[in-house]
Amino acid sequence: MSSSNIRFKGQIRTYIMWPVWMTILVGVFALVMYFVNIRAGVAATVFAVIYAGVAYFLYFHNRNRVVKDLISFATQYGQVQKQLLRDLEIPYALLDESGKVIWTNDAFEQIMNITRKYSKSITNLIPEITKEKLPGMEHETESEITVDGHDFRASMNKVSMEALMDAPDMVETVDYDSYLIALYMFDVTEVNSLARQIEEQKTVCGLIYMDNYDEALESVDEARRSLVVALIDRQINKYFSKVDAIVKKMEKDKFLVLMKRKELDSMIEKRFTILEEVKNANIGNELSFTLSIGFGAGAASLMQNYEYARTAIDLALGRGGDQAIIKTDDEISYFGGKREVTAKNTRVKARVKAHALREIIETSDHIVIMGHKILDVDAFGSSIGIYRVARTFNKKVSIVVDEVTTSIRPMLEMMTHDGAHDESIFVSKEGAIDIASSNECTLVVVDVNKPSFTGCPDLLELCNTIVVLDHHRQGAEKIEKATLSYIEPYASSASEMVSEVLQYISDNVKLLADEADCLYAGMMIDTNNFMTKTGVRTFEAAAYLRRNGADVTRVRKMFRDDVGAYKARAEIVSNAEIIDKAFAMAVTPDTVVDSPTIIGAEAANELLNINGIRASFVFTMHQGEVYISARSIDDVNVQVIMEKLGGGGHMNVAGAQLKDVSLEEAKKSLIRVLREMRDKGELE
Repeated sequence: MSSSNIRFKGQIRTYIMWPVWMTILVGVFALVMYFVNIRAGVAATVFAVIYAGVAYFLYFHNRNRVVKDLISFATQYGQVQKQLLRDLEIPYALLDESGKVIWTNDAFEQIMNITRKYSKSITNLIPEITKEKLPGMEHETESEITVDGHDFRASMNKVSMEALMDAPDMVETVDYDSYLIALYMFDVTEVNSLARQIEEQKTVCGLIYMDNYDEALESVDEARRSLVVALIDRQINKYFSKVDAIVKKMEKDKFLVLMKRKELDSMIEKRFTILEEVKNANIGNELSFTLSIGFGAGAASLMQNYEYARTAIDLALGRGGDQAIIKTDDEISYFGGKREVTAKNTRVKARVKAHALREIIETSDHIVIMGHKILDVDAFGSSIGIYRVARTFNKKVSIVVDEVTTSIRPMLEMMTHDGAHDESIFVSKEGAIDIASSNECTLVVVDVNKPSFTGCPDLLELCNTIVVLDHHRQGAEKIEKATLSYIEPYASSASEMVSEVLQYISDNVKLLADEADCLYAGMMIDTNNFMTKTGVRTFEAAAYLRRNGADVTRVRKMFRDDVGAYKARAEIVSNAEIIDKAFAMAVTPDTVVDSPTIIGAEAANELLNINGIRASFVFTMHQGEVYISARSIDDVNVQVIMEKLGGGGHMNVAGAQLKDVSLEEAKKSLIRVLREMRDKGELE
C-alpha cells in the first residue's frame, strides 16, 4: 500500500498540522509589518520565507519517515495484541474471504491438531462450516459444530482491512474494501450437556386407552374375565415400572402415565414393545386386546403436555388404534399401527352421528357436498348418498365435480340422463365458491379429512358449518373447525359409512335405483370387488343397497374397461421394477391421456398378485404433479410410508402427491424412505 493511500487522523494529525498553521500566521505578521515600517516588513518577510522552508521540509520531506515510524509503532502494538490472541484460551483463527485459513492461535491448533503453517480451507477441518455459511452479506454468522466429541459454537465475524489499518487510531486507508473473517470457537459441551439433562428430567404426560375392551371381554368366559383384565393391567404396570413411571388407572380401560422425558426416549428407541405384548396376552380370549397410546412432551408446562397427550390419543384413536403417537411443539411421531383395524359390530356410533347430521341438515338452507381432488367412485357415491338425505328434507344441494374422470363418467351420465336428477346439482369449484359466498351453506366433506386434499379448500373458509365423513386414517393435518366429524378407519369405504347413516337418519329416506348403484359401486371399487377391508358391516350395507335397487350386473357393466385402459394397465405391470425383492414400482406411461391416476391405482392393485410382493407403488405424472398409488396386502403399512412423503390413506391403500419433482426424483425419494424404514425395523 503506497503512502498516498494513507492519511493522518486524530491527535497526530493536529500536531503535524501546527507548522502549516504557524507559516500562515508568520506570513500575516510580515504583511502587517509593512504598514508599520518597510524595513521591518522586509525583515519579517525574509523570516517568514525561511520559516516556511523549514516547515515544508518538516511536513512534506519527512512525512514518509514519520509514517514509517508510526506504522512501526503500530506494528509493535499489534505484536502485543497478536501474542495475546495466540495465548488466548478460546480457539481463534483468521480466514480470508473464501474461507482459507491465514492465521491460528495455539488453542485452535491444539484442538484441530494442526501446525501453524496450515493454510487450507476451513471446510477441510470443519465440514459443518461450508462456503455458504461464511459471512457474506451478513456481518456475523454462527454454526453449531462438533470436534472430537466436543460441541462448539463457531462465531464468524467480518473484519474489514480498513478497520485493521484504523486500529492504531493514527492512519486511515482510502478506497480499500477487502476483508478477513475472524473465527471464534466457544466450547458449549457442558452447556449442551446440562441442557440435555434438564430436558431429560422434564415430566411428560401420557394416556393409554384399550381400544376394544368390551369386544375382547365378550369373547372370554365370564369366570376368566377378571383374570384377563388383571393380566392386561399387570403388563401395563410392569412395562412402565421398568422406566420409573407413575401409572394411574382412571377408568376400566383408561390409564394416565407420568414419567421423565429420557424414559420416553428409551421407549421410542424400542418402538413401544407394550403394543405387541398386550396383543399376545391370551387366557382364552378369542380377540386380542390392543392399546392406543398418546404422549405429550416438550411443552413449557405439565398442563400443556397433558393437552398434547389428549391430542395424540385422539389422533391414535382416529387412525384406528393399536399404535403410539408422540406430540411435541412442532412434531408428531407415529409408532405401531401395523395391523388392520378390527371392525366394531355395534352401530351405536353410526346412529348417534346420523341423528347429529340430521339436526345439522334440518337447520341448513343449502348443502354443498365436496370430495377430494380428482373425484373417484367412492367419493362420488358417498356424495350421492348425502344428496339423497338432503333432498329428503327438501334442501337445496350442490355437489362439487370439477374434473370428470373415466371412473365417475358412467355414473354421472346415468344420474343426469335418468330424468330424476337435474344437471345443475353438479357444480365446478368456482360455482361452489359463488354459492357459498352468497348463501349460508353447510359443507359436507366426504372420503377425505385433509384440507389440502379436498376438491376446493377455499370452501372450508367460506362455510361456517362443516361435516366430515371419511374412512381414511387421520394425520397431523386435519379439518380443524368441523361441527361434526365422523371418521372410522375400520370402514371399507365412505360409501359404506353413508349407507349406514341412511338407515338411521330417517325412515323417509328412499334411495333411487341409480343412487343405490353409485353407493354400491363406491363400496365395490374401494374393496377391490369385496376382497379387501371387508367386514360384517360391509356386507350388511351392501345388502341394504341391494334392497334399495342396486343391481350388481349393471354396476359391473358400468365399470368395464376399454381396450386402451386395459393395455395401459398391462404395460404398467409388464414394466414394473422389483426393489429389494419385496416392493414393486412402476410408472404410468405418457400415452395414457384420460384419467391416468385411476389407471395407476388399478395397476397397483394388479401388482400385488405377483408372488413375493409385499407392497406396490405406481407413479403417475398428472397436471405437473407426481401421484403415487400405494397398495399392500397385510404386513406392510403403506399409510405410514406415504405419510413420510406428505400423503396418507389406509394401511393397505394409500397415496401421495408430490409437487415440483420429476418421476425419477419421486422414485428415489420413495426408495430412500423404504430403506430408512427397513434399517429402523419399521417394515418387519
